[in-house]
Amino acid sequence: MISAIRFLWNATRGSRLRPWRSEYLRWRIETYSGIGAERMTSLEVLRFVWREKLNLVHFLRWAGRLEKDATTGND
Repeated sequence: MISAIRFLWNATRGSRLRPWRSEYLRWRIETYSGIGAERMTSLEVLRFVWREKLNLVHFLRWAGRLEKDATTGND
């Protein structure tokens, strides 16, 4: 859980109160869904998050495992 929060904190750097403005998150959503980052609105980001919530949870768990393995030195 902490690693998921850490990922979101780092991914929204510079726009934490408005995460839909995060260039990194917009780029990630664009490469995953095909929605153009330059025309992405807050509503489109919220729709994407709602539609893909289970996949996003799986991704955050995976990212947490990677971070844990990196800090403990496991491969």
